[in-house]
Amino acid sequence: MHKLREWLVPLAYFSNNLISRIGIFAVTAAGILWILLLPQLIRGTMANPYAGIVLFFGLPAVFLTGLVLIPIGVHTERKRMRDSGQHPQMVFDFRHPSVRKLAMFLGIATAANILIASQLSYTAVTYMDTDKFCGETCHTVMTPEFTAYLESPHARVQCVDCHIGPGAGWFVRYKLDGVGQLFAVIAHTYPKPIPSPVENLRPARETCERCHWPQRFSGDKFVVHTEYADDEQNTPATTVLLMKIGGQTWRGTVGIHGAHLDANTKIEYVTTDSTRQTIPQVIYTDPAGKTTVYNDTSAPVPAAKLDAAEHRIMDCMDCHNRPTHIFQLPEHAVDQEMADGHISPSLPFAKKESVAALKREYPDRDTAARDIAGALTGFYRDKYQQVYQTNKGAVEAAISAVQAIYARNVFPEMKVTWGTYPSNLGHMDSPGCFRCHDGNHTSADGKTIPNDCSTCHDMPANQEKNPKILNDLGLKPPASSAESDPPPAK
Repeated sequence: MHKLREWLVPLAYFSNNLISRIGIFAVTAAGILWILLLPQLIRGTMANPYAGIVLFFGLPAVFLTGLVLIPIGVHTERKRMRDSGQHPQMVFDFRHPSVRKLAMFLGIATAANILIASQLSYTAVTYMDTDKFCGETCHTVMTPEFTAYLESPHARVQCVDCHIGPGAGWFVRYKLDGVGQLFAVIAHTYPKPIPSPVENLRPARETCERCHWPQRFSGDKFVVHTEYADDEQNTPATTVLLMKIGGQTWRGTVGIHGAHLDANTKIEYVTTDSTRQTIPQVIYTDPAGKTTVYNDTSAPVPAAKLDAAEHRIMDCMDCHNRPTHIFQLPEHAVDQEMADGHISPSLPFAKKESVAALKREYPDRDTAARDIAGALTGFYRDKYQQVYQTNKGAVEAAISAVQAIYARNVFPEMKVTWGTYPSNLGHMDSPGCFRCHDGNHTSADGKTIPNDCSTCHDMPANQEKNPKILNDLGLKPPASSAESDPPPAK
């Protein structure tokens, strides 16, 4: 009985006040939960992101809070006793058995607490690096970006691989920034739409170029793009391009990558807007070290404003600004679905009516899905009754495809609509390449940044119904209404 009392002395010492009792209860409860949930904590995953927050953040918070409360309670109690003229119940003399038992108890408890706290901290950090945490925790805020990510070529690359990358410095920087974002979500002070983080992204050479490097020779890329007209027949017009991607060869650098990212040259530009869409000046340094300055002669900018604007050395992200979070425009999205056969070109006015349904304003996504279905169903049922009766499956497939286009590109809750996030790759949907290659950026000696089509690509076919090059290569041209079952007469 005497030995038991000696072993209970440390517990009694720490729990002789309310604050310490609360701390002991919190630590004990969190410790028991830690033991029970250890397999889940080791895996570091949860099906529900909100349950993940409770498990990976709530449990460590309770545990650490309890550890802090225990010494606070002891200190408060000792101070109260001194102030009231009482002597503390335990004198710290290691010759006393109770003190030795207390020291042993503290050593064992500290080792256990370090083990539990470090494991909880590690799993919390690991969970913060998961795609589920990045994309689904702040559900409304990140839904547009997470939806685009799941449909992208980088869907199997973790968010943190691009947005943070390796190294402790950037990890700490982004995690501290994430604390501010968390408070913005809680207080609903985040902007709508979320701006592209062009100023805060890590340099592409430290992220993108771990897998992609511009010096690698890629040759020419064969691109086939078909546009469908707004007429009843959805008349197709196909363009075939040979994109001169280029890179490094034994003769030197060639093509688009070679011209813009040659290690022996430097391209710097000045931009006057936060999205880097307006570029009034480009500074090019050739391999010999000669610098040429190209100014936009169509809209001259005063020298003082140029000096105050952002100066940036060009890298991958200046063209590939949406490598993962890609948002389409309605015309091109419908063209792609028609070329892939998800929207049948045999349906009269399929292109025109699909685009019209997409461009209407809807208060939310559920209303959009319902009204898109109603608009297309009503159009074919009222104006093409036989088409609707005999090709009802094609109409329903078209409705599903159009609803899917809207669902992955427009998010009314975040004010993300068509064109909110322009892509700089190419020049069809936004200025893109023409921010510099517009024929207006001219140097003092009369040189102009070229904007001739052959600079970046050859065009074996331009807006042709049945391109000869596709037949020569044995490739089937995109579907057209003539090659589909003709629709019945109205």
